[in-house]
Order: sequence, then structure tokens, then C-alpha cells
Amino acid sequence: MSKTIGFDNDLYLREQTAAILERVNQFDKLYLEFGGKLLFDYHASRVLPGYDPNVKMRLLHQLKDKAEVILCIYAGDIERKKMRADFGISYDTDAMKLIDDLHDWDVNVTAVVITRYDNQPSADQFKNKLERRGIRVYTHRITKGYPSNVDLIVSDAGYGANLAIETTKPLVVVTAPGPGSGKLATCLTMLYHDHRRGRKAGYSKFETFPIWNLPLKHPVNTAYEAATADLRDVNLIDPFHLEAYGKTSVNYNRDIEVFPVVKSILERISGEVMYRSPTDMGVNRAGFGISNDAVVRDAAKQEVIRRHFRYSCEYVMGSADAEAVQRTERLMQELGLRPEDRRVVSPARQAAIDGAGTGKGNLGIFCGAALELADGTLITGKNSPLMHAASSVILNAIKHLAGIPDKIHLLPPNVTQSIGTLKRDILGRKTESMTLDETLIALSISATSNPTSQAAMESLKELQGCEMHSTHIPSPGDEAGLKRLGINVTSDPLFPTRNLVEL
Repeated sequence: MSKTIGFDNDLYLREQTAAILERVNQFDKLYLEFGGKLLFDYHASRVLPGYDPNVKMRLLHQLKDKAEVILCIYAGDIERKKMRADFGISYDTDAMKLIDDLHDWDVNVTAVVITRYDNQPSADQFKNKLERRGIRVYTHRITKGYPSNVDLIVSDAGYGANLAIETTKPLVVVTAPGPGSGKLATCLTMLYHDHRRGRKAGYSKFETFPIWNLPLKHPVNTAYEAATADLRDVNLIDPFHLEAYGKTSVNYNRDIEVFPVVKSILERISGEVMYRSPTDMGVNRAGFGISNDAVVRDAAKQEVIRRHFRYSCEYVMGSADAEAVQRTERLMQELGLRPEDRRVVSPARQAAIDGAGTGKGNLGIFCGAALELADGTLITGKNSPLMHAASSVILNAIKHLAGIPDKIHLLPPNVTQSIGTLKRDILGRKTESMTLDETLIALSISATSNPTSQAAMESLKELQGCEMHSTHIPSPGDEAGLKRLGINVTSDPLFPTRNLVEL
């Protein structure tokens, strides 16, 4: 696994800070819509090696004297308990986590806005929970007349029907746990109220992807399409920018489709032409931070493969549709990619074949896993009556990193037997085979009395950012452990047991 850097994070931070401040200086107050993830943007760090996944937070920290934050969350996402896939937590929990994270960076949230509010009971409960912790919460209902009736939208019955959020700083960052959270409507509502008060306010957008000054079919932009296959996002040449300036730039379909509406609303609110294209509205400088195009191209291609595996698994689990899988398949074909171009795929599948030869699978299913270390070394593991394939490959990897011979056991028999007894006789589980979460706990117990296990456990931190593939969808206990270790995992769309429910 190459650790070659393809992105100059410090240069990007300087460029991005300057671009935002330049835009701020054009207005009395700027409402800046932050797209994508404010923290832990692992997609960006995977496709742009060298990109700090928390660089947006570093940016905010630098601007904290000039900036404040408004956090939006769609009431419907609260009601249906929408999940953030990378952390396995609901959007309302993620919103509260984001407030905590911002506080840790010495950036305070001015207010939370529950958008498209319609008296949903879960939204009311969320509002009460925050307000009783001293956080200001506003509820904004659906904007009347949107998107076609601009006269109604820009009126006291439209944007004016929602309360103005009191802010004090020249830059107001509007962010959210995920897409569709109502950031744009919140920005335009605030713009309406400010202009009614005689304040010259502006709107701008900060989104990392697609990168407007890269070619349309650059793998980095293709990786964005793969990441949003479920949203049906498609990258396009910005026709408004091409017509206005005769220059080519890249944007995505939703921004291009909504631009005439946003432009009309902005002109009606401010009385002047603020922007001539969706590209004009943006302040993204990520393209200027690319220092090695070949490196980011390769990294982006690997991300497209990862996304294909992810949607394939989500399809068999019922949480994605066939079109999302087909979209990633087409994107792979455009780039000339196969699943096996992910280096850990073939070794994992071979490990499963080797496991079948031993006849020691879990409930008759033979699973294999392969992990690529930072130096490119490939480590494999397979399942057994004792442990899952994920557990096996992680133990094999930390043995290698700690220089421990393969024949030495890290987990004493009395610990593994005790866990097996608990699962079989006390909890009534159908299998004693240990998940990765259980294996890590057993390792920590062993480390208290075994220096070899302690040395191996200390090597776990070296697995962060490593690539791994499993021939079967990880169980919840495996998935949780792999996420905590920070491993980039893909899997074939197969279930690890024949049971419909893991008990």
C-alpha cells in the first residue's frame, strides 16, 4: 500500500483560508454553506493522499474570531433515524457529536436549526434535549412556494415565516451531518432577514467535490460520483460558467439544476446579480493542493472499487438499490478497473479457498481476509471454530508488526475457553467463534500478564489507514472493531453464516 503523498495540505489550507476571507470581505456578513463532512472526511483523505481529514476544522479554528457555526438537521432524518454509515450512528447523535467536536476545537455552535419541521415527535424530543443543555434551537418549516414561486418564497410568508437566527460575526458557517439537511434554505432565510434589516449579506458554498478545476472525467471526480451513486449525482460541465466566461469548469447535476432558482432568489433578495454560475458561488481550492496527479489518480481509482464493493454489500443487505450498484459498475468500466485491481481482494479469496481445505469453517462457511500493511506486506487470515477471519487476520498482522513468530499464541487457552463457555452456555449463541471486538478484549486481558501479547497489542495503532478485504460481510462485532482500528475494509457481497439473524 503506497503511502506516497499527492496532496499538499498546508498549501491547501493557506489557499482556502485566503479564498474564504476574500469572499467575506465582499459583504457585511457571509453565509457559507459547508458541504461534505466538517470532521473525519475520510473520503477526501483516501482520494487525496496527504489530505488531513480534519482540515476544515483546522480552517474554522483559524477563523474562529471571525466565524460562528449554525448546524442544520432535517426533521425527517431525525424521525426515521437516518444513519451515518462511516460511524454507525444516527444523524441526531452525529449532530450532537459534532457540537462536542466543535467545542473541543474551541469553536462554538451558535444555534441548531431543525429544517422542514412539521411537529415530528422525535424532532420535538431532540429539540428539548438540546435546549435543556443550553443550546439554542430553531425550527424552520418548509418554505412556501419553493422552488417555482419566487414572489412567495421571497416574502414574509416564505422565508420571512421562519425566525431569524441571531448572529454576531461576519462569517456564518452553515453545516450539517449529511446531505439534504436544509443548509441552503437556512442560508437564504438568513439572507432575506438581513436584507430586510438593511444589511449587505452574501451567500457562498464550500464543497470539496467535485473539484471544479480538474477534468470532468478525472478519477478524483469520478470517485465523487461513485461515493454518491445512491444520490444519483452526476458530474457535468457547468453550462452557466461556460456561457458567461467561455471557460470549462466542473459541477454536479443538483447544483446546476437548482442554480436558476437560487440565482433568481438571490437577485430578488439583494436586488443585484450576485453570481453568474454555480462555480462562481463556490470557494473551493482543493484542486490547487494537488501536488502529484499520478498519486491522486491511483488513489481515486481505488476508492471507486471500494464504493462498488460497499454498494454491492448494501444491496444484498437491502439498504441500497440495484441502480447504485450498476452506476459504480459503469464507473469502474470507464476507468478500466476490475474488483481484483484492489490488491487485497485475490489473497482474501484464496485464504477462503485454503480454509475450505481444512474443513474448519464456522457453520460450514469458509471466510478469508487479507490486509495490506503500510509497507505493502500482505497478511491473510481465515475463519475457524475459534475465531472469525477478521480476528485471525488482525492477530496475524500485529504478530508480524511486533516480530512475533507465527507459532506463538497471543491468547491463552483459558481466556478463549472462558469466552466460548460464556457464548455457548450462558448467552446461548450458536457459535463460539470470536468476533474481532471479542478478540481485542481477550488480547487486552492477555496483555496484562503476557509481555508478548502487550507488544502485539501496541502494534494495533499501526493498522490505521491500512487496506483490508473480506470474502464475507463482516458481522457487527467485526465491523465495530475494524472501524475503531481505522481500517479501510471492503467485502464481497456474501453473508458469513446461513442464519438470517446472528445470535
